[in-house]
This record gives sequence, C-alpha cells and structure tokens, in this order.
Amino acid sequence: MPILERGTARDRDSQVLPKVPVPLLKQTLDTYLKCVQHLAKEEQFKKTRAIVEKFGAPGGVGETLQKNLLERRDKMANWVYDYWLEDMYLNNRLALPVNSSPAMVFPKQMFKDHKDALRFAARLISGVLEYKALIDTRSLPVDFTRGQLAVMPMCMEQYYRLFTSYRYPGLKTDTLKVQMKAASSALEHMIVACKNQFFVLDVVANSKQLSEEEILSQLEKIVKMSENAEEKLPPFGILTSDGRTEWAQAREALIKDQINRDSLALIESCICVVCLDEPSGLQPSDTNRALLMLHGGGHEKNGANRWYDKSMQFVVGMDGICGVVCEHSPFEGIVLVQFSPLPSKMVKSSSYRELPPPRRLRWKCNPHIQGLLAASAERLQRLVNNLDMNVFKFKDYGKEFIKQQKMSPDAFIQVALQLAFFKCTGRLVSTYESASIRRFQEGRVDNIRSATAEALAFVKSMADERGDSEKMKRLGDAIKAQTSYTIAAITGMAIDNHLLGLLRIAKELNMEKPEIFCDETYLASNHFILSTSQVPTTVEMFCCYGPVVPNGYGACYNPQSDHIIFCISSFWDNTETSSVVFVKALNEGLLEIRDLCNRSNATASKLAVSSQGASQPHKSGK
Repeated sequence: MPILERGTARDRDSQVLPKVPVPLLKQTLDTYLKCVQHLAKEEQFKKTRAIVEKFGAPGGVGETLQKNLLERRDKMANWVYDYWLEDMYLNNRLALPVNSSPAMVFPKQMFKDHKDALRFAARLISGVLEYKALIDTRSLPVDFTRGQLAVMPMCMEQYYRLFTSYRYPGLKTDTLKVQMKAASSALEHMIVACKNQFFVLDVVANSKQLSEEEILSQLEKIVKMSENAEEKLPPFGILTSDGRTEWAQAREALIKDQINRDSLALIESCICVVCLDEPSGLQPSDTNRALLMLHGGGHEKNGANRWYDKSMQFVVGMDGICGVVCEHSPFEGIVLVQFSPLPSKMVKSSSYRELPPPRRLRWKCNPHIQGLLAASAERLQRLVNNLDMNVFKFKDYGKEFIKQQKMSPDAFIQVALQLAFFKCTGRLVSTYESASIRRFQEGRVDNIRSATAEALAFVKSMADERGDSEKMKRLGDAIKAQTSYTIAAITGMAIDNHLLGLLRIAKELNMEKPEIFCDETYLASNHFILSTSQVPTTVEMFCCYGPVVPNGYGACYNPQSDHIIFCISSFWDNTETSSVVFVKALNEGLLEIRDLCNRSNATASKLAVSSQGASQPHKSGK
C-alpha cells in the first residue's frame, strides 16, 4: 500500500480551507451520461444508460458506496487525495520520462564557455536555496484563486513537497515519501550529475550556507573529477528511466551491497538533482530543447545523466539548453511555474573558505547489474525514438484578441483543440484538461471533460455550409459549456474524482466491481486520447509532456498576450497520430475561428451603424 508521509506542520491557511466536497450521486451520474452520450455509439449508449440507472437506483449499489464515501470525507482532510495519487501516478507502471514527468524548458542561454555555464548553475542553486529557505520557514505568501469566482486562498501544501519528496519504485505500486523533518536537522546536500557520474554537493559548511562563488568552485571541482577516466563508474542513473517494476527489481539487486545502499540513501535524501549536461549536438530549436528536457536524448546523449525518482532535476546544458524535469506525483506544474529560479546576476562575496571537496558516489557493479543497465538503456532508447514532439508558436494572435471577443482564453483554446482533433479524425474523443482544486484542503486536480456536446456541434458547423451567425452561436455555446464545466471542476463538482472514489470504496468493501466500471463506455471515457493542460508563464518558458496513452496526444499550451505556445506530442509508432498533422490542423482552426469572429464583428458594427442612421431624426433643409 503506497504511503504518503505527511508531517503535522500544516500550511497556516489550510485549516481554514474547506474540505473537497462529495457531489450528489444523481448529479454525477447525470453529468457522466451527458459527457459520454455524443462520444458513444447509439446502441452502446443505450446499454450504458441502463447500467447507470441501475447503479443509481434507490437502494442500489451506488447509494451504498456514496454513503461510505461521505463517511470517509468526514474522517479525512481530503477524501480523494490518496485514491487519486495512486490511480494517477503510483500504480502506473510506465517509465517516468515522457509518460509521466513533465519538463519546463527555460529560454535558450548563450554561454560563452564552460565556466559561464557553471556560473549559471551556481546562481540557479543559490536561487533554489533562497526559495527553499522561504518554504522551510513557511513564509511563502499564500496563492489566491483568480478568475470569475470569488477570490479565495489556495492550499500551499504542494510547495512544501518540492524539495522533500522522493518516489520509490515498487514491484506493483510506488511509494511517495515526503520528509517533513525540521529544516535544521541533517546536513543539506544536492546531488550533481555530470558525465553520468553522481556527486554530493554539500550546500552548508560549518553551519553556514555556501555563497555563489563557493558553489561555483565546487561545481568546477565536480567537472574535473568527472573527467577522471580511472574513477569512471557505469551510468547508474539510466535505471531510473526504466519501467517502474523493472527499476524496482534492479533496485533490489543494487541494495544487496552496502556501498550501493549508502549511495542510494544520499540521493534519496537530497534537496534536488542538478544535471550538468554535455552539449547534445542538436539544433537548439524549441522542439529539440523540449525533447532533451523530457528524456535527455537517450543513453548516448544525456539520458543517463538523470535521477528520475527525485522530484526536482535542474538541467544546465553546456550548450545553453536548460530547464527543469519534475517527478509529477508530489505537485502540479503550476506550482513549479510559481517557483522558477531563473538566475539574475552573480553577487561577489568577500570572504573565501577552504571547503571539503565534493564526493563522488560509489557503486558496486556485477555482471547481473551490468545486464540490467544495458536493458534499461535499450528501453530508454526505444522511448526516445518513439516520441514525436512538435513545439509550435502560433503568432497570429494571443489572449488579448480572445479577451476582446469577451471569451475565456482557456475555454477558447480548448474549443480550438477540439476543432483540430475533429479536422484530423472527423470525430471527438474523451479529453482530459487538468483543473486545480487547490481551494480545498490538500487539493490537487480534477478533470475538465472538454469534448462537450456543444463543442461537437460547433466543430461540425465549421465543416459544413452554415452561415456565420449560426457558427458564432455554436462557438458561444461551446465556450459557455467549457466554462461552466471548468467552474464545476474547480469547485469540486466534476465527475472523475467522484467516480474514482466510488470505484475504490467498492474495492475496499470487497464487492464485485460494479457493472458501471466494467462498461465499455466507462473504459473508453477514461482512455484520454487528448490530454491537455494550460501552463501559463510570464517569461518565454514553456512546459511539455508526452501522451498518456499509446494512440494519444499530449497538448500543453501557454497563452501569451500576442501569441500562444503549444507543445504537441504523440508516438511515432502509432499510425493514427501525427504531431505535425495535428499542428497543421490546429493552426488552420485557430485562423478559421479568428476569421469567423472578425466577420461577425464587422457585420455587427455595420448593423449598428445602419440602425443608428435609421434612428437619426430627419433634418429639414432651411
């Protein structure tokens, strides 16, 4: 059973935050039917409706499960947290790179030389330590909700897990451990990966934090040590890029030796991992930078210069390709955006201390482990070769134009994504858009189901010969439906967490799996062919991730005032998907919606002018 170790220290505001609600059973079942009706075949939907009605009938299975779920809610700070964490992450057996861990790509850095790159890394580490000090003293300012609803404080718990989390691989399920010990205890250290070797960088010496210059000097020593061929050890980081069960088995083999146990303990208790990457030899295009952040380019490039179980890995490439890779289970991408320690100028420090040198982590290898390393490298390479990524900067307009149409930029972009998918396939599919529920205690996310019936009516109208007024009406309806589902989701009234809760309660009561959860429609509705997320940033950074199913697309977007950055991913080995085809359809669709809005606005102003003219009193000539 995966555990989440939580301390008793609570965010000072989470006491006042409400608990995540449990929606009414009837409300969730009605919404569920509404979400799937237009995506299922008619015969199949009839069958589904009968199953759902039976499940929700008075005295039926649904009522029993709902009653138990309400009892769970009363007993816990957050009834869905553990269920969701296990379902979304810890039970997933796929490799973390590409499939699970998102990356934030920093603006391309122009380093003059190696020393310049290390100076950037030293400033970055200093920024991390400053931010960590705010977290340790719990002095981060509280985030507040924005948007149409009343302003509310948000739960800050995710921030307190940024540097204290570690995901342990398990044979059947992983374990997320969060150390909530007092900030003062234990020597604080980071792990630096360089040339596939791992080094301990103590960031405190004689109870005083290292200055930027001291960090820089330690990084220079690490680079020098990594170049020593006699000391070179096999690339153990590659094991963490493997499937979770494979890595769990490899870890079992590793910990038979005390030297390996000691090295693992140092990695598992570090603040974060800093990866000093070798130049990749690739063009530093947005797409290539995204790929290198997600998987390091495989074992021949920087794919083994990583430790994927650690929640934060800062990547500083000697060629200026930099960013952060996150293990996603402790926190959401938006928390990462709030914390982006992009370095400013270095501060010169006056004093200089003699510091103990950084230490290389030692590993014991044998032929069995050697075989495991080779197998992991091969599987990572397959993943690298299979990822089809396209970072697309749409330059014709951004959120300012959308706001001028009196529309929500997020809802507008979601409808455009539906239009793009429809252009590619002639249908809509189950779509996931993450919605933050941080207005509740320990809130993470629920799902906005963007493939609404209204979106389908709109995308169909764009493909036929209907007039503009009809298309505009349908666009308005689609945006309204998207916005109202978004509000339901962020206020704890969406269906996905609720249905998951009912399913898990049935399992805990040792009941036979209720028919609703075995139904073809339910299974299809949880196979998210389109997995989307808005991660807005103020600087030119962007977030990216891979698809969540083999025949799917990942679509992360960042709306800026006059442009929108999209990161579209899919898998090459799937013949139904193509990132370049999707991007072409997305570009077309965004232009078509703009032209539709412009034509409608022009027609509206013409009508206004002519009606003004008609209502002017007639002046008699004198």
